[in-house]
Amino acid sequence: MPAVQDHHERVATIPNALTMARILSSPYIGYLIVQQEYAWALGGCVVFGLTDALDGYIARKYNMQTFVGSIIDPAADKVLMTTLTVALTYGGLLPTPLAAVIIGRDVALSLAAFFIRWATLPAPKTLKRYFDLSIPSVEVRPTRISKWNTALQLLLMAATLTSPVLGIPADFAGLVGLQWLTGTTTVLSGIGYLASKDAVHRLTKAEVAKRIPKPRILPKKH
Repeated sequence: MPAVQDHHERVATIPNALTMARILSSPYIGYLIVQQEYAWALGGCVVFGLTDALDGYIARKYNMQTFVGSIIDPAADKVLMTTLTVALTYGGLLPTPLAAVIIGRDVALSLAAFFIRWATLPAPKTLKRYFDLSIPSVEVRPTRISKWNTALQLLLMAATLTSPVLGIPADFAGLVGLQWLTGTTTVLSGIGYLASKDAVHRLTKAEVAKRIPKPRILPKKH
């Protein structure tokens, strides 16, 4: 029988590299907040947002969209959001109950993602293949309420981070109202992800074949 060389999805792309850079930079932004270097932390968030837009543009423009990117791109946003939530709560700029709602929702979705990944992983199911992100099995499709919630969370974090720079008190009515709105959409988006049939799409063999090159048949060794 001829040997078949397995082909995996190409994950070493510029958009994915930019996404990983955002993930790795998030803890440093949190450190700046803890050190009360709010202006520098705000600048870091601006750079984060610009690279987020840039990697999306490059992926679409040069056909570099990957299944891995559909997972790590929102994951990068969540890493930053979690970092900002913890750091701002530690500094007394965000109420603890709201932080618990935001982080609790993300933890629940992360646990669900681990289970879905295992359930949809093509056989044979091994830990090595499970953590090999170049083997696609699912594609994450954000719901509409989730997109609104992400925008509101980013707005809340930006406003909260800007408030000490501009001397705005943490109990300012506008900030409090934004906190309630963000908390409500956070709960609704979590329910939406769990209830939606399209949020996590299991890839068919045909969909995988369109994105991954066909394997080459190697000549039989004599």
